[in-house]
Amino acid sequence: MFKKLINNYYKKKLKDKRFKFLFEEYEGDEVVVFDTETTGLDRKKDEIISIGAVIVKKNKILLKDKFHIFVKPSASIKHESIKVHQILPGELKNAISPKEALEKFLFFIKNRPLVGYYLEFDMAMINNLAKKYLGIKLPNEQIEVSAMYYDKKIGLIPQKHIDLRFDSIMKDLNLPILSKHDALNDAIMTAMIYIKLKNISKI
Repeated sequence: MFKKLINNYYKKKLKDKRFKFLFEEYEGDEVVVFDTETTGLDRKKDEIISIGAVIVKKNKILLKDKFHIFVKPSASIKHESIKVHQILPGELKNAISPKEALEKFLFFIKNRPLVGYYLEFDMAMINNLAKKYLGIKLPNEQIEVSAMYYDKKIGLIPQKHIDLRFDSIMKDLNLPILSKHDALNDAIMTAMIYIKLKNISKI
């Protein structure tokens, strides 16, 4: 009930009516798995520099419909952040503006549920743009794969520490780790985690 009230509030605040579809109830069988690369981990100050996403339909990752864009930051990228995301300044030469990036992303995801690892952070960064340009927060349903993993694991080892690091989850689920960690490959690997967890009763 509370979520519905919040969605109605943001629906009224929506600045661009082209995106009314975000508030329509989703009735399909697809989810969008996405990841962002950012200039840092400060949700208020840092910026998105890349977004990668794939659609999962039932148990298939639709790679032909993959989404991967670079976003132009407002200032030069610091050397410290390049060590983390490994995106060089040259790769951002043809990057698009944050507003265009947001619009392309929203037309891609539509009103589908969104899946991710550490999704709260990625959603916060996307919502920074959505609030700035559209006056809203995204109403899409959100699914966190580390929470799915935890729920499957806790029944087997109650009261014990559960390692929720990304690479640890991939290894435990016997999934291949793609060589290059970027927004798209991270989205693909997260999609593999989601599909595996969705189809097993225990780990």
